[in-house]
Amino acid sequence: MNTQRLTAAQTEQAAEILRRGGLLGIPTETVYGLGANGLNSEAVAHIFEAKGRPQDNPLILHIPTADWLERYCADIPAAAYALAERFWPGPMTMILKRKPIVPDAVTAGLDTVGMRCPAHPVCRAIIAAADLPVAAPSGNTSGRPSPTNMADMLEDMDGKIDGIVDGGPCAVGVESTIIDLTEQPPRLLRPGGITLEELEEVLGEVAVDPAVTRLMGAGEQPKAPGMKYRHYAPKAPVTVVRGAPADAARYIRRHLTDGEGVICFNEFVPLFEGHPVEPIGPKDDVAEQARRVFDALRYFDGTDVTHIWAQCPDPAGIGLAVSNRLNKAAGFHIVDAT
Repeated sequence: MNTQRLTAAQTEQAAEILRRGGLLGIPTETVYGLGANGLNSEAVAHIFEAKGRPQDNPLILHIPTADWLERYCADIPAAAYALAERFWPGPMTMILKRKPIVPDAVTAGLDTVGMRCPAHPVCRAIIAAADLPVAAPSGNTSGRPSPTNMADMLEDMDGKIDGIVDGGPCAVGVESTIIDLTEQPPRLLRPGGITLEELEEVLGEVAVDPAVTRLMGAGEQPKAPGMKYRHYAPKAPVTVVRGAPADAARYIRRHLTDGEGVICFNEFVPLFEGHPVEPIGPKDDVAEQARRVFDALRYFDGTDVTHIWAQCPDPAGIGLAVSNRLNKAAGFHIVDAT
């Protein structure tokens, strides 16, 4: 298959790929997504084939405006519209009861569906032009780090998809926050660009699903993407080191051996001279760390390192999303610097 490279101005060509049941790489503010017509079960099945994605891992439907919710969702609570008013367009996905029009292929057979209105104007323009909801997980081979630019997505998907739209680098860098509104209190299923603290400002109490901080068991069914399986992982195994930044850096330095690489905050790069190092931003700039964490994980796939050590931010604000992605890349192999 020849994968078309489309510019941000080629909205109609991109929409036509979706309408005819093809696969399209789409830019969002979080990561690049692998999109298909979310009402076409056959098209959705091709997403799973291209990614090598487990069939019990549900997808998210992307829509251009909040008033599309009623097309695909039932029993929509007032909280959904309060969140949409505050955070949409933006990096937040809501789990709601689905209507029968949404196929099982999207929801992995669940009676709920994840809904998101992305902030990237090109993405919304393509969805509106296609006049259909777009089912889209991240545009990487399943398990690998998510792509935050077109080149990264083509590394995994060139020749497997019909087209990709170049919308520039992603501004957020980690996938959307997922909040389940079918439970009380609402439950955070995946941390992302909208923080737990911001959700609490609108919703009050928010429960945090155990899968945010541990691996799900083999018999547990995920209600949202990114919950069950090892994700975001480079080829080499990863160990996450928790603790105060200086303590974590010293711990890594003491345990670092030949052939190993390091993901660290900018201030500590000199400690690891002679080893492959990928900085993810200053220790106090968690937003920059979010933008760079997937690039750092992908960087090491171009090296011959046998193991990767990673510093991890505190799990506050968007730091919860960064630490979640690093922990899942490590299969929750985490050590404490102290």
